[in-house]
Amino acid sequence: MTAITAITAQNTVGVTGVWAIPPEAIVAQVAAVAEDIGMDAVKIGMLGSTSTITAVAEALDLVGDAPVVVDPVMVAESGARLLDEDAHAALVEQILPRAAVVTPNLPEAEALASSEGVDAHALARAVRDLGPRAVVVTGGHREEATDVFFDGARLVDIPGERVAGGAAHGSGCTHSSALAAFLAHRLDPLEAARRAKEVAAEAVAHGLHQIGAGAGPVDALGIEARMRALGLG
Repeated sequence: MTAITAITAQNTVGVTGVWAIPPEAIVAQVAAVAEDIGMDAVKIGMLGSTSTITAVAEALDLVGDAPVVVDPVMVAESGARLLDEDAHAALVEQILPRAAVVTPNLPEAEALASSEGVDAHALARAVRDLGPRAVVVTGGHREEATDVFFDGARLVDIPGERVAGGAAHGSGCTHSSALAAFLAHRLDPLEAARRAKEVAAEAVAHGLHQIGAGAGPVDALGIEARMRALGLG
């Protein structure tokens, strides 16, 4: 189930417009799911503004003890900024302390930690100091494509192979969504992070490269490969 926080106009090349959803509509969307269907995990993605962050924080009061995964979406793959500069403090103060796992990429971790030029291990520690129970600094922006997991006790590298020519649009969203799904199945956060990396890597490898002139979208469901297997691709 999805609670929309913003509408964008975008393609593989860039984002040309962003429109926020009214805060009361965000809370109402979550309330509708909580009252009828329920939830076993929550994944938070693009928030955009302080008013949206405040609405999402209010909505989190409705999710019970479902683990919350936060993908701190700040900048699109095309380079467009997706989080207002004045919303940074609200994200740190209102959302991160409620997270079971936060999944920043390297630039996002640097922004959250207000630190540049330090390694991913130090960034994972610094982001965890902001309140989440665990952090995964994803490796998409690192040469070795290694994720770093830290939960206060365990500092673990989760290695992976760089996919040559892989599509990248949506890789972070896929990773954090998969991680939330594994937490919903009550996996340990470290094991959930390992499996989420596998899902994201496969989605990148199967990415739809021929779509658009920019970074093509990942294929989290392997649809293109299945179509080829059926002789339809």
